[in-house]
Formats: sequence, C-alpha cells, structure tokens
Amino acid sequence: MSAMGRRDFLRAAAGSAALLSLKPARRVLGANDVIRVGVVGINGRGVAHIHGFHNLDGVEVVALCDCDEAVLNRRADAFDKATGRKVKRYVDLRKMFEDKEIDVVTFATPNHWHALGAIWAMQAGKDTYVEKPCSHNVWEGRQLVRWARKLGRICGHGTQSRSAAGVREGIEKLREGVIGEVYMAKGLCYKWRPSIGKVDGPQQPPASVHYDLWLGPAPKKLPHRKRFHYDWHWFWDYGNGDIGNQGVHQMDIARWGLGVGLPKKVESMGGKFLFDDDKETPNTQVALYWYPDENKLLQFEVRHWITNHEAGAGKGASNEIAVLFFGSEGYMVIAGSGYKTFLGRKREPGPSGGGGGNHFANFIEAVRSRNPELLTAEIEEGHLSSALCHLGNVAYRLGRAIEFDPETETCPGDEEANRLLTREYRKPYVVEPCA
Repeated sequence: MSAMGRRDFLRAAAGSAALLSLKPARRVLGANDVIRVGVVGINGRGVAHIHGFHNLDGVEVVALCDCDEAVLNRRADAFDKATGRKVKRYVDLRKMFEDKEIDVVTFATPNHWHALGAIWAMQAGKDTYVEKPCSHNVWEGRQLVRWARKLGRICGHGTQSRSAAGVREGIEKLREGVIGEVYMAKGLCYKWRPSIGKVDGPQQPPASVHYDLWLGPAPKKLPHRKRFHYDWHWFWDYGNGDIGNQGVHQMDIARWGLGVGLPKKVESMGGKFLFDDDKETPNTQVALYWYPDENKLLQFEVRHWITNHEAGAGKGASNEIAVLFFGSEGYMVIAGSGYKTFLGRKREPGPSGGGGGNHFANFIEAVRSRNPELLTAEIEEGHLSSALCHLGNVAYRLGRAIEFDPETETCPGDEEANRLLTREYRKPYVVEPCA
C-alpha cells in the first residue's frame, strides 16, 4: 500500500463518518508473513482500529464487520475506494470468525459484546484486541482472561496510555520515589456531556440494524433513547456510564501507579444532576476503593458539565481528564501522554516528561512473537481496571458500601451485590465459564 493510498483512505473514511459454529482458523505466522486483521464494530472507535492497523507494515485489514449495514457499507466503500482493493464485509461476527484467512480480530463494539465477542474469536483460533472496558461485568472479565490462557491466544486491551512513553516514564518515577511514599491516587473524568434528552416510550432501531445481533447477550427489548448509537453507554444493559467509558483509562493509570489490584472495600455515591433525561447511569459519581493490606486509597470522580482545573491537570475549557498521585514528598499529575511533579510544601516543579507510543504496533509485535509478556496492556491488566469500574457501579446501584474478596472476585455473603457482578445471558449469546 502506498503512502498516498493510506492518506486517501484516512480522508475517505473521515468523510464517510461525517466518516456458531466456531471452526478453528489457525495459521502459523512466520517473521515476514502479513498479519491479516478483521475489525468488529466500526461506527466509532473502530475507525481508529481500521486506521491504526492499516498503517502498520506487515499488516492488512482484510475484513470489516458491523450489524448496522449502513455503517458497514459506508466504511467498507470508503476503504475500497482509498485502497483499490475489496475488503470483506460481514454483518454477523460469527461468520467473520469462520474466515480462515483472518489472524486477528479487534473489537470496538458496545461494551456488552466485548468479552463474549473476544472469547468466541479466540475459540475460533484468532488473537484478539478488545476495546476498553474489556467486559460488561466482573465475572465475564475473569472468564475472558481464563479463556485467553487456556487457548494460548494473544489478547490485548485498549487502554493505550500504557504504551505512551511519557506515561510509562511517570509510572517509573513513582516507583523510584520521586514524590516519596505514594498513598493515594485520584482519577478525574470531568468531561463535557450534554443531556441525551427524553423519549415518550420505546423506539424502533434504525432499519439498517440487525437488532437481535446488536443486543447479543442483553435482554430483548426496544431501545429507550433518541440516539441509537453511542448513547447506549448510559444504559446498564449495554454500557457502564462514564466511569467505565472514558474513566477506565484513568482508572487503569491510577491502579497501575498505586501498584494494586482489586480492593477489599468499595463505596460510591452520585446521581443525575442538572439534566432530567433518559440516562440510567449517573452523570456525577464519586467512588472510593480501599486497600487495607497496602494502606492505600484510590478515589475516582466523574463530572459531566462545567468544571475546574484541578492541580494543574487541565487540558481544555470543558474537560479535565487526568490522574493525581499523592505522596509523602509531593504529588504527580499524569494527563494525556505526559506527567508533571510538584515537590515539597511549596509545590516546586519537579521532574516532568512526555511522549506517545503506538498501542496497535505493540499488540502486533506480541502477536508476531507469540509472547503475551510484550503487551503493555495484557488482558489481565485490562480485566482488573475494568473490574474497578464495575465495582464502583455496583456500590452506586446498591446505595451502600460493598466488601469484596480479591481472591475469589466475589462479595462474600452478599447475594444482592454478587448478582450485579454478572448478568443473565440471553441465548445463544452466552459467556461460558472457563474451567
């Protein structure tokens, strides 16, 4: 593919946006073989998957899948025009998994499909790259990790900050003690989110959508929102609110910097403020995660409207997306792909740095080498950070603190909480436990 062809594809795709019977399909890859990629879910983040993998040497995007035929054809037409070759088109992801030409499947579907889709793809012999959060609930996230281990597949997670050189340097500085003993992290997800409005009852999905496929494991009922795509984030059957949408990135960095896994106690409160709309998830939320064995605390906060710039973390007039680390000798701010430190009682500027990275290239390197240890965001890390978001939501929905056992990933003796750690799966879209 020429450089000009790649640029043409980016322009065409952007314009079009505004741009199971599972049969193992294993192919032994040599060091110089082309890795062939299929992308599932191409209405939003999936466009970045198409671009990101298309622009890597030794990688070809050979198939696109979306259960909205209008989206599928728009993206595929743009790809065909820009590259001069036909990309395969699939409405049903299970048909894509049967394609023996495909080595890797990536997922940018709604959250409720992430774990199930990735498990099915791995069962069909594919390596997988799954967007954040890797799961819709705690239980299925652990099953995803277990299936990856059992099947020996490479499974990467879309928390791309882990591949950013500046963020990695900041975490290393924390380990070296630049701000002393780190005892607390605070994740900020202050993002401008307008009202989604109200509808007067169930709505019909777009005619181009194969709705049973879109629903997958979720209950069979009509949507209750004006905008079919994207606004699913704010409904419990499909999404996880902003703590599990944008926030999972900052949650991941906060957990990483603290050097912790899952907590023993979680509290959360919040609600819907300012807007009376159809959202089920809170637009304002505070969650606390307690790690008594490590004597550390993780705090996370979601805001949806006008906000301040907190501790030098601001990135714009309406957004504050960052993580603050507090230590005995100062504090650190990680925002975007960089970090800053402020030391002593006078908060004098200390070490700082920045620099990006290519998360897609990191994943392909691991696929080609068959070494999951090369992944900067291996699926175990993705599961733990996603689970923190889910636990915050469980505590919020119950309106009380929950006690959690990190070893069993359950709430001992708390049936009400344990029910929210998983879901009822609609056949045949069932996450099967991995023994």
